[in-house]
Amino acid sequence: MKYEVLKRYFGYDSFREGQEKLVDSILSGRDTLGIMPTGAGKSLCFQVPALCMSGITLVISPLISLMKDQVSSLIQVGVRAAYLNSSLTWGQYLKALYNAGQGMYKIIYVAPERLETKEFLSFAKRADISMVTVDEAHCVSQWGHDFRPGYLKIREFIDELPKRPVISAFTATATGEVRSDIVNILRLKEPTVVITGFDRKNLFFGVEKPKNKNAELVRLIGERREKSGIVYCATRKNVEAVCELLLDKGFSAVKYHAGMADDERSTAQDDFLFDRSRVMVATNAFGMGIDKSNVSYVIHYNMPKNLENYYQEAGRAGRDGSPAECILLYSRADIMLNKFLIDNSGNDDEDIEAQAAARKQDIKRLYKIQDYCETTGCLRRFILGYFGERTAHDCNNCSNCKKTFKEVDITEYVIKILSCIKETGQRFGVSTVCDILKGKSKNRNIEKYDLQGLRTYSALKELSEHNLRDIVTLLENSGYIRRVGDEYPTLSVTKDGERLFYEDKRLKMKVADDAVIGAKKKSHPVSDNDGDAGLFELLKKKRASLATQQGVPAFVIFSDATLRQMASLMPQTKEELLTVSGVGYVKSEKYGRDFLRIINEYKKNK
Repeated sequence: MKYEVLKRYFGYDSFREGQEKLVDSILSGRDTLGIMPTGAGKSLCFQVPALCMSGITLVISPLISLMKDQVSSLIQVGVRAAYLNSSLTWGQYLKALYNAGQGMYKIIYVAPERLETKEFLSFAKRADISMVTVDEAHCVSQWGHDFRPGYLKIREFIDELPKRPVISAFTATATGEVRSDIVNILRLKEPTVVITGFDRKNLFFGVEKPKNKNAELVRLIGERREKSGIVYCATRKNVEAVCELLLDKGFSAVKYHAGMADDERSTAQDDFLFDRSRVMVATNAFGMGIDKSNVSYVIHYNMPKNLENYYQEAGRAGRDGSPAECILLYSRADIMLNKFLIDNSGNDDEDIEAQAAARKQDIKRLYKIQDYCETTGCLRRFILGYFGERTAHDCNNCSNCKKTFKEVDITEYVIKILSCIKETGQRFGVSTVCDILKGKSKNRNIEKYDLQGLRTYSALKELSEHNLRDIVTLLENSGYIRRVGDEYPTLSVTKDGERLFYEDKRLKMKVADDAVIGAKKKSHPVSDNDGDAGLFELLKKKRASLATQQGVPAFVIFSDATLRQMASLMPQTKEELLTVSGVGYVKSEKYGRDFLRIINEYKKNK
């Protein structure tokens, strides 16, 4: 039955990696936890079994936009679905609850805060609930990057039900600590845990360190003017400024942040989803669960606070499997900005010790993403390693793998850096140590402690600030020095670092070749095969027309990947159309005639 449901409603002949194991686990009645990267098809893992089971499936979801998109997509393929959240009027909410009580819906999306209301609990106690699915399950963990207190109420809600349904939970990014929290807090019983791997092979990862972020951003978006993309900024102020910049340069852009009115945010989101605006400039308030399949690039104007945030936000590109780019514009000023945001993110009602522990964890994760931005190694390997997935090979699809590097002997510089740290009594952090070595007398600590007389003062004035800090980062990553303390971390020489003073060991570092640094910057996405480009454009126009008529985003009708396959295979009949991935029986009946007519006319006139 699962294969019939998969094909009939979703248009696929087979499951992707990990999907079938998760579906089978749920259908066998076992609690289930799926960790799958964005775009890997998490929704199918609970929607397919939901349609195979006898009762109702409740999907607990954190965002209104996510629910709307998921329900719209399900209705498009002929599934009776609804959502219950604050976007409904009280009358609409009661009507939806009444319909649910009459068995009208097979899948119901609900915000976690609704679980506590007496009206919803009354319905749930009477309903035949086969499964409760917790989407974006990392929100349950205070160590996760999107903690949501309402998620802590889920297990109390389940305890109120007359019979315990199957519990399934899904998320895209979760460290071992967060995975453990999900199992314990939701009280999953001997769950099947499937981690499909975090790699998104269709994504190109790039880190750039431009002298002028605005100029670089304009260049990047100018090269992608006809594509849909997201620009993430760390603050509302930056969102406002960047959006204004892009509009002044003639780009079709909208903005989204928590300081905007609800109707403004809703309009901006719809303009982006319906392709009326090409670029969304936003804080991390935008995006979780946004199922827009044709996002071709995600650019981070500021470095996020941690790799979990970055990978989830970057993963909103290329959701349909098409090649896409994830580019981070990095500057060291981002580190201070994020420290400020971390210091001001606490809740006054929180326990002081809990706040301190959370801050320590946040700072630790901040240094990890800083390392990501400054590494000369494969970016994909770095990300996968962070999530516990080891790979022996470089990806050849990131900015570091595409660069030409040369090895430089840095032994002389290393000894001077280590000597400076020791000469200052290991009392200062990176900035002061670098300023001493560069001979910057205006540093407050240098003036206060009269450090101009040190032997190492001005010892590396010939090195650029950038190269000096790169060497310090390499020493830390290699275990020769370490940071001590959380609030204002100082540098300390380790035992391995001490050995470098008397061992005859040469240290080398990879630096980008000058020829490459001076060359015109260019992104390197995976080759994109649109099939017949002319036909692909005609199919996109038809899709846009149908989407406008029905008032739904274009990707809800067919994804770009599905249209590309149509343009490549050029099916002539409904039977042949059904062989296209993403075309199920319902959509074939609903749209098949329109798209087949375009394909047949195109072939005839070609």
